[in-house]
Amino acid sequence: MVGEEMSLRKRLSKSRDSEESQDQGNPAEQSRETPSNGHVDIKELIMKKKQLAAEAEELKPYFMKEVGTHFDDFVTNLIERSVSLDSGGCALTSFSVLGGENNHRAKDLRAPPEHGKIFVVRRSLLDELFEVDHIRTIYHMFIALLILFILSTLVVDYIDEGRLVLEFNLISYAFGQLPIVIWTWWAMFLSTLSVPYFLFQHWARGYSKSSHPVFHSVFHGLLIMVFQIGILGFGPLYVVLTYILPPASRSIVVFEQIRLIMKVHSFVRENVPRVLNSAKEKSGTVPVPTVNQYLYFLFAPTLIYRDSYPRTPTVRWGYVAMQFAQVFGCLFYMNYAFERLCAPLFRNIKQEPFSARVLVLCVFNSILPGVLGLLLTFFAFLHCWLNAFAEMLRFGDRMFYKDWWNSTSYSNYYRTWNVVVHDWLYYYAYKDFLWFFTKRFKSAAMLAVFAVSAVVHEYILAVTLNFFYPVLFILFMFFGMAFNFIVNDSRKRPIWNVMMWTSLFAGQGVIVCFYCQEWYARQHCPLKNPTFLDYIRPRSWTCHYVF
Repeated sequence: MVGEEMSLRKRLSKSRDSEESQDQGNPAEQSRETPSNGHVDIKELIMKKKQLAAEAEELKPYFMKEVGTHFDDFVTNLIERSVSLDSGGCALTSFSVLGGENNHRAKDLRAPPEHGKIFVVRRSLLDELFEVDHIRTIYHMFIALLILFILSTLVVDYIDEGRLVLEFNLISYAFGQLPIVIWTWWAMFLSTLSVPYFLFQHWARGYSKSSHPVFHSVFHGLLIMVFQIGILGFGPLYVVLTYILPPASRSIVVFEQIRLIMKVHSFVRENVPRVLNSAKEKSGTVPVPTVNQYLYFLFAPTLIYRDSYPRTPTVRWGYVAMQFAQVFGCLFYMNYAFERLCAPLFRNIKQEPFSARVLVLCVFNSILPGVLGLLLTFFAFLHCWLNAFAEMLRFGDRMFYKDWWNSTSYSNYYRTWNVVVHDWLYYYAYKDFLWFFTKRFKSAAMLAVFAVSAVVHEYILAVTLNFFYPVLFILFMFFGMAFNFIVNDSRKRPIWNVMMWTSLFAGQGVIVCFYCQEWYARQHCPLKNPTFLDYIRPRSWTCHYVF
């Protein structure tokens, strides 16, 4: 940073010196170039303007980078000072620490890790970037590509069928049996609203009065674990498997199942220490959140419980409608992308034997739909869906993601891709692991977080697709973890961003290729009496032998 600033100053001073030397160097020549009647030479003026413009263009990236860095430092310091005020300090003591001999203690103003996430009012990054015309043009490019997908479907159908056919068979199949999904969601939500809150309230109000507080706590903790595993765990899974729900309907149930499990854990984890501290201090009041606070948290787009969150003053219903419209637009986008790019590639899978050539071609042909799926999933859920609910609830902190596309390391990508889930994993998996096993086992804590995340991701895919094929688990647990340690935050050059995107594209191609191959193989090559091993044995490897 210092080197870049000195370089910028040298360039500016060099430019001024060169101009002064040109102005003072040869006054006789200047008098020859300037006509005696006082008129300025147009060619000379244009040439000087071009020279100044070239110098300005050369200095612009350095200037913008320096301004951006200073602005980031300013915002970071501002947030740190506001955090120190929220943590119980005052403005006088906060700023007095910054001066004099205690300047080395400035870092102590930051909120300690055990205080958890600090929520502040801020917009989502894409909402800010879309105000820039250059960035919004990229959004327009994706809309143009959707229009071309629609036109391609219409033209192909007109040539093949002799008429315009605009069908949505894939969407209607994937989201089938929605009534079952709705009442399953209501059952999960109502049980989550009542059972954990009642158990926590009963434990909190009886803890200080109990003659055996340890037994009292263990008993209620076991009841909450039974609820998490038995009702929220096996209940939705039983519905999904019994009613044979289609993939998208399954994914809704599974995602809501995991979301509610994480919400309950956060609610208990954040409030238990408050009750214990209250009992230790022998306070007359028990800090039990109200039902309204818990209900708001269940709908809020965060997995970290707080009694209250920063709120926006009003609800922009036009903004809400726009976000939901973009979610539906992304669904249709995925439909056309799959119909045009994926379905023709995998429909005739059993006509060609499984080989290395077929696999390599499949991976490279699956990169484009895989990348489109990645970007559309990010935009539809992490931006549009979460922002719509945040706007309806007037939830102020909209930092659901960061600039993951600028990542030069996988560790930074994992932190910025999905901030909502990352915060939960960081505070309740990583930090609690270090608290329980001491801070000497940071690598083991990171490994445990990767294992939990990989298992949950594979569980979602296994239940959604109705087969176990641990491709994502292997990519996530082995390659992803290796890249996290090898390509770490010390890599800052742009080439590492290129490498990150290249490996991300390749990984998406592998995931789409393997899972689509397995899906179509199980459709084309069904078994009459499948055993348990048939559900976990890849069918795509032997599908060409069954006709």
